[in-house]
Amino acid sequence: MKFLITVLIMALMFSQNVFGEVKEPQVYAQGAVLMDFKTGRVLWQKNMNEELPMASTTKIMTAVLALESGMLEDVTVASKRAASAPQVKMGIKEGEEHRLYDLLYPLMLMSANDAAIVIAEHIGGSVEGFAQMMNEKAKEIGALNTEFVTPNGLDKGNHHSTAYDMALIARYALNNSDFVDIINTPEITIPLKNSGEKSYSFNNKNRLLKEYEGAIGVKTGFTGKAGNCFVGAAERNGMELISVVLASGWGNAGKERKWSDTKSILDYGFENYQIAEVIKKGASAGKVPVLKSKEGFVSTQTAESGFACVTDDELKYLKTTVDLKKNVEAPVKINDVLGSVSVYTQSGELLFNTDIVSSGNIKRHDLNSCIKKTINLWLNCDFKFILN
Repeated sequence: MKFLITVLIMALMFSQNVFGEVKEPQVYAQGAVLMDFKTGRVLWQKNMNEELPMASTTKIMTAVLALESGMLEDVTVASKRAASAPQVKMGIKEGEEHRLYDLLYPLMLMSANDAAIVIAEHIGGSVEGFAQMMNEKAKEIGALNTEFVTPNGLDKGNHHSTAYDMALIARYALNNSDFVDIINTPEITIPLKNSGEKSYSFNNKNRLLKEYEGAIGVKTGFTGKAGNCFVGAAERNGMELISVVLASGWGNAGKERKWSDTKSILDYGFENYQIAEVIKKGASAGKVPVLKSKEGFVSTQTAESGFACVTDDELKYLKTTVDLKKNVEAPVKINDVLGSVSVYTQSGELLFNTDIVSSGNIKRHDLNSCIKKTINLWLNCDFKFILN
């Protein structure tokens, strides 16, 4: 009987360990990543730094440069090069005129290659000039393993990125409210400039918007070299996640896998992570000795609140390190920086860092300051006496 009870207990413990394990997503993509939008923390990855072609997810950067160009109300004129762009395209004719902003809808909703060229030529002077602007912006964002050759993502030269870089670019783009509005537009009709009759209508081809709770976007893509790619984003319970899958496969199977890969990655994030406040603004951080002061010390506090995307286990075992100055010399003003505080996971990953600042003002109090104060008081009293 005792043996049977022991076996049952061991079986129960084993089952709890098995079911308690975090099951990571199984994806076909050659490169993939899951990133927290708020903090930029990588929550899961597969070959995230492998350089791969990224197809039409390229158009995220094209849209970013257009939105920041200051030319959104400009009238563009389609060139022969734009009109001859391969599918997928909206069907622009050479010489057609469109407002630049209007072209962002076919660019992002249906992945129009001709719209990308019109935008690139208008802003950059040429496709090649625009590609240089794209590369400069990528470096500014921190996407250091990316090289843009085309504004539409068609296979050419060494056009490539990484899953991590594309997540950084998407994170940057999602901070632009106009970008978010565009990628979430279900359908739209845009007029041909200077024509009261002709117009173009577009439907959003992003299946994630209809198939995944909280979906925000972002951009699908496919070429023969890149395979099926997708940059996605979704928000639930105040937590916004970004997913990237590159080379999820080819053919009909690959087309479906980019969606299943994306959903698996996002599910993993929402099921295992939460946004938690790991540092509170104004929390006491100790005292710092103040030389040449009457008080002898100054109290300190954290300068700002810190939030991180963490698992339950990570939240239980956070490590906090405080680095304060050994001492300072008076005077001290409120909010003077006197140190820093950092929060790490148990494995040593930095989650948040902020300044530690003084909680109040501390005046200087030494022999020289006392003498000056006495003289000032005496002079002030003597002046008043003379006036009286």
